[in-house]
Amino acid sequence: MLLKYLFPPSLFFTATSLLTLASMANGGLSEVRGKHVQYSKFFGVGSQASKASQITLSTRAAMVILYTPGFLNGVASFLLFPDEGFRFLLLKSAITIHFGKRVFEALFIHKYSGNMGLDTLIFILVSYLISRPFCYSQHLTQGVPEPPVDLKYPGIVLFLVGVSGNFYHHYLLSKLRGKGAKEYKIPKGGLFALVACPHYLFEVLGFWGITFISQTLYTFSFTLGSTLYLMGRSYATRRWYLSKFEDFPEGVRAMIPYIF
Repeated sequence: MLLKYLFPPSLFFTATSLLTLASMANGGLSEVRGKHVQYSKFFGVGSQASKASQITLSTRAAMVILYTPGFLNGVASFLLFPDEGFRFLLLKSAITIHFGKRVFEALFIHKYSGNMGLDTLIFILVSYLISRPFCYSQHLTQGVPEPPVDLKYPGIVLFLVGVSGNFYHHYLLSKLRGKGAKEYKIPKGGLFALVACPHYLFEVLGFWGITFISQTLYTFSFTLGSTLYLMGRSYATRRWYLSKFEDFPEGVRAMIPYIF
């Protein structure tokens, strides 16, 4: 029963699940090695192409472009799959809330200081479009008996903790800069006293909440891959803070308090 639920009848989604995990895990390793996805503080760092030679657009516009398809996918799923059970309703709602929040933050909360290269935007956008069909993979489980251990209710709690904690720490980051300011500062407040990237930690918790709600191989693979990538990105971010600020506390970990 559990295997039928984890592996719905689609060789494509099974293969995509494994490819997504491998690709994102490799992305996290690349971050640790200094080859960064080119945006935010790492724009132009670890890249052979110079900033001047790149076609760029504002990070705010780029982020809106990246997150809007996920939000529209969540909204469209209510129309495409209207009556497929409570678990599916929770998943559709979680996807819509997550990406709707990210679009809102990109428009009204974040204070960006740089640009994103067009090549980076296309790379991330293609990755997002390939790795985000959560709802269709859930649709494939229709008619299959429910998994023997039901994790959707713990998933709701975990998702709400993740999405609220992520928003709170994004808000704290936005308060570091005044209007028009572009300089970086050491983040303070919340869990920033313990880790360099608590917003990544809560984003991961939110994705694990979605995985518990869904309970499919596809969401598990994506979430595990995201966890490994964001661990690599947070490691690189902590290293960047240590190199830029002499007073950055060495006891502050990267993403998981006291552990990593």
